[in-house]
Amino acid sequence: MNRRTAIAGALALTTGMALTACTSESVPQLEVTGAFMPQPVSDMAAGFLLVKNSGDTTDRLTSVTSSLSDNVSIHETKDRTMRMVTSFEVPAGGALDLERGGNHIMFTDLKKRPRQGETVSVELHFEKAEPITVDIPVKETTYSPKKQ
Repeated sequence: MNRRTAIAGALALTTGMALTACTSESVPQLEVTGAFMPQPVSDMAAGFLLVKNSGDTTDRLTSVTSSLSDNVSIHETKDRTMRMVTSFEVPAGGALDLERGGNHIMFTDLKKRPRQGETVSVELHFEKAEPITVDIPVKETTYSPKKQ
């Protein structure tokens, strides 16, 4: 009887360890910096920011929501042509750079036009990581940060 109990215990422990190994994928470590929105001049606006991933697991930005607009999407720019996409990769140990002239967040049908000095709250949604809320400062219309 003791031998059966010992064998059953060893099997349970081995199975538990195997299941843990299968499901213990590490979580992306995301941080958002450098966010800004040029003051909009129409009922459309763009948002820019950097999502750094210091983790060892790739993630994807899948959507953005905001009370500023019911129509917020993510766009890529290739060959000076902009198009909506369903997600952007945030590589492990790398970053997703949403910048002027490139990939960005697009707000259409604004409920109000934010002014320079105000902030716009957005929530970034990811495939794996929890959502991140960011207060994006509104800058002058021509604002373009210096690259370091």
